[in-house]
Amino acid sequence: MDNYYPRLKDLREDCDLTQQQVADYLGMKQSQYSRYERGLRDLPTDMLIRLAQLYKTSTDYILGLTNNAKPHYK
Repeated sequence: MDNYYPRLKDLREDCDLTQQQVADYLGMKQSQYSRYERGLRDLPTDMLIRLAQLYKTSTDYILGLTNNAKPHYK
């Protein structure tokens, strides 16, 4: 699996959000979120799901398992 951490930053910047805004959405400190984005900590599943909801994409896209940013709904 490719390194997915840069994708977190790209998604955030594409939505014109700051790390602080995303951290507030997730209910954490900006410094903690920054560690996820820089690849210093693994992203917990619950945070992955919330980020997929925020960015209106799939968890597979965030993880780099697909390059299709549109989520697949049943």
